[in-house]
Amino acid sequence: MTEPTEVVVIGGGYAGVMAANRLTRRDDVAVTLVNPRPRFVERIRLHQLAAGSGDAVVAYGDVLAERVRLVVDSVTAIDATARAVTLAGGRTLAYDYLIYAVGSTGATVPEFAYPVTTFEEARQLRPVLDAASAVTVVGAGPAGIETAAELAEAGRAVTLVCGGELGPSLHPSGRHAVAARLAKLGVTVLVDAVVSAVTRDAVRLADGRELPSPVTVWTAGFGVPDLAARSGLSTDALGRLRTDETLTSVDDDRIVAAGDAAAPSDLPYRMGCQSAIQLGPQAAETVLSRLAGTRPAPADVGFAGLCLSLGRRAGIFQFSRRDDTAIRLRISGRPGAKVKELICASIVRQLAYEARKPGARKWWVKDRRRQESLRKHLVDA
Repeated sequence: MTEPTEVVVIGGGYAGVMAANRLTRRDDVAVTLVNPRPRFVERIRLHQLAAGSGDAVVAYGDVLAERVRLVVDSVTAIDATARAVTLAGGRTLAYDYLIYAVGSTGATVPEFAYPVTTFEEARQLRPVLDAASAVTVVGAGPAGIETAAELAEAGRAVTLVCGGELGPSLHPSGRHAVAARLAKLGVTVLVDAVVSAVTRDAVRLADGRELPSPVTVWTAGFGVPDLAARSGLSTDALGRLRTDETLTSVDDDRIVAAGDAAAPSDLPYRMGCQSAIQLGPQAAETVLSRLAGTRPAPADVGFAGLCLSLGRRAGIFQFSRRDDTAIRLRISGRPGAKVKELICASIVRQLAYEARKPGARKWWVKDRRRQESLRKHLVDA
């Protein structure tokens, strides 16, 4: 009897779960998902977990195909030559193909600030926030905006410190709507305010101002785990695994990347679940194509917009072109909150649907401008 093809997926987030589920299309593929936590974490709800307004975990049994073997552990090294990964617990897993879906992390956080990028960080922050009446949130992106709004709606005095403008990825009209909602919630927004230091009870700005801050939440910047770099694989400046357009590592065609930690053609997509749930199954399709002896197709990722919760009673869905360029059209207020919640819930349903019917989704939103960007990138390089 022929031995099954062993595929190891590193990372049980949006991209990793989608990839693992898609791989079960073939009965002769054995899929192992390695993840440090026993439950699936909805990262897009971590601000709710920290603020005490919601939960952020789902049982893997609800979103993972029965044929996927879950190993609760962390990968500490990849040996591409031996085709094996080493786990923190001391075990070694051999693979025929590896899908690298380790996700992203927060940027370096000052000593006295609290990050909210992982489940553990959000859970640890929750009792701290429960005891706080005033909070400073540093970061003008979606995580900072959502965290500030969630905390303010719960009755805390919140200052949001933006190193540049508020919501830089939003259309100006969307930015105005977000600013109006934050003002209604009583959030003090400081734009073009660069943080120079964080102390136990204050935030110091580069212009000399000092803001009293018994609790400082840091949401500025993203990074990725250094597993690929430590394992001797080619990475970009941020540490994302360098791949071609089929998501295959430039070093090894047995290693395929998906999600936030992938850098296809050195032009990575925006980090987030919207790109992850598209890249995950397409990374699996690259592996399945190789097993079938066919040429893998380039990945197609397109965007619909950016959605933000602004507390439990308001939100915004900022429409965009497929290349992730924001346009004026938006849904805001209470309808925006309903759209945001619908999207959050639908993502879990997409994971579960792929678990039940792997490969049922056969189309992808295409960004027609991707090839133009690639050509320009090659010229500039």
